[in-house]
Amino acid sequence: MEASVTSFSLKEIYKDFLEITKARLAISVLFSSIAGYLLGFDSEYPFSWTVLIMLSIGGYCMVGASNAFNQVIEKDLDALMDRTKNRPIPAHRMTTNTALFIASLLTITGLILLYLINAKTAMFGAISIFIYTSLYTPLKTMTPLSVFVGAFPGAIPFMLGWVAATNHFGIEAGTLFLIQFFWQFPHFWAIGWFLFDDYEKAGFFMLPTGKKDTKTAMQILLYTVWLIIASLLPSLGYTGRLHISLIAAILVFIIGIWMLFYATRLYQLRTPKAARTLMLVSVSYITLLQIIYILDKFLR
Repeated sequence: MEASVTSFSLKEIYKDFLEITKARLAISVLFSSIAGYLLGFDSEYPFSWTVLIMLSIGGYCMVGASNAFNQVIEKDLDALMDRTKNRPIPAHRMTTNTALFIASLLTITGLILLYLINAKTAMFGAISIFIYTSLYTPLKTMTPLSVFVGAFPGAIPFMLGWVAATNHFGIEAGTLFLIQFFWQFPHFWAIGWFLFDDYEKAGFFMLPTGKKDTKTAMQILLYTVWLIIASLLPSLGYTGRLHISLIAAILVFIIGIWMLFYATRLYQLRTPKAARTLMLVSVSYITLLQIIYILDKFLR
């Protein structure tokens, strides 16, 4: 009986750890870093399993720490929203001090692992967690510009992998950053749209105009266009070692038109369902884009 109770407790602790670090989100972000690493290594910067493993664990730690700090800061607001009221802290399954300990331990562990790769990777990891927790999180209840601020740490993972592979931040890493930066806006505004009522309970300003209106839908549409343009930049020959072939560019353009179609649908319908669909499509878009970039590199 005692062994059964212990097993159950460990299972609950593990489950709460996954929730406090937002494991599914952290893993999807981590995929971007791994994609950036695979794009960055070459004969001059050889592939290293050690570096990839440290990037994976360190990257998860940094994202998990950001999410844990976020939940500590927003614990009272999380209790107001249906989407978040069952998180470990507002549901009283985890104390604030425990969450802070986990966040701090993850931060230290993550920074050490990223520093062992190179100092630049650790620096960008530290910048990401600082902006997310110290700027983006408090701004969410103050101004719609919080999404703009949050787009910076959100765009770092893709280029972080390149920096980990090369120990260099240049036009290539900058282009990867730009792509994921523009992607943040249609993605998070779509979330802000279909969760508008829930966010409103906590006083979060997630849409550019603060409303589910035509102007917000138009901005989602425009940023989707900017995303498509940024995603095609590596095909023009001006982004250093980061280059995609004509076939890859065509595929990227096709998935871009696919996402633009659903952004247009949201502009036309302005419904939560259309926004949710766009959010799902945007997740598929960034994943497919990274896969296309990687396959193009290895199959050319």
